[in-house]
Amino acid sequence: MMDAEKSAVQTTYFSIAGNVFLAITKTITGIFGNSYALIADGIESATDIFSSILVLFGIKYSNRPADKNHPYGHGRAETLVTFIVVGFLITSATIIAIESIKHIRTPHELPRPYTLFVLGIIIVWKEFSYRIVIKKSKSTHSSALKADAWHHRSDAFTSVAAFIGISIALIFGKGYESADDWAALFSSGIIFYNSYLIFRPALGDIMDEHLYDDLVDEIKKESIKVEGVVDTEKCFIRRSGMKYHVDLHARVDGDLTVSEGHKIAHLLKNHLRQVIPQLGHVLIHIEPATK
Repeated sequence: MMDAEKSAVQTTYFSIAGNVFLAITKTITGIFGNSYALIADGIESATDIFSSILVLFGIKYSNRPADKNHPYGHGRAETLVTFIVVGFLITSATIIAIESIKHIRTPHELPRPYTLFVLGIIIVWKEFSYRIVIKKSKSTHSSALKADAWHHRSDAFTSVAAFIGISIALIFGKGYESADDWAALFSSGIIFYNSYLIFRPALGDIMDEHLYDDLVDEIKKESIKVEGVVDTEKCFIRRSGMKYHVDLHARVDGDLTVSEGHKIAHLLKNHLRQVIPQLGHVLIHIEPATK
């Protein structure tokens, strides 16, 4: 298993274990503590478990080697999993919103004070989890892992909203019981917004949208270090899973033979893949340099 894949898989196991514990803790505390905001939080953590399992599958499947039917590998599977994860987020947000509205219209008891203590611990843990997973998503270039990280961040947001709602209900007492439910409804809006933030870049990947100017600059900078490469011209990049596939036009001396140009192209390809490990397929098109 490649280092990037191994790191991503280990991070996903971390997410799954954390979400199982939190889903149970939030739901039980919410039921006995009379807090629908906390129960809603538990519902989101439960969906996070399944989405993290999907992320795990996507990472493992997307890193399968290229074969006859998939000459560019299986990287698109990770993007498809990201879309499914967004679907889970939207579903959980919709359920939370509907149930919150029902509870706002139904009289109920005030939340228990100890729910605030539980929420405080949860908020700290989810923000910590977000920072770990988002860091790993950047180092592995995994869109599915990034989606999983935002699950943690949205969970932290919903917990903060629940904390505020319960605090208002406890401070002002009778007549403010629904503050907890309004907090859950507000949380659903945050989840919808985060769903868009995850969906948009994944859509860019599937549509081969150009989003990698920094990587293009790095490729061009490294290319002219290869002996025989005079300059570079066009450079197109598209991401598939954790890899970036490159089409690069390189300028060489126009008087070189086909064999010599071919040799430079291979040297350039090998150099780029060595200094930029996240590159996948690199197609070099040789152009004659203008004299």
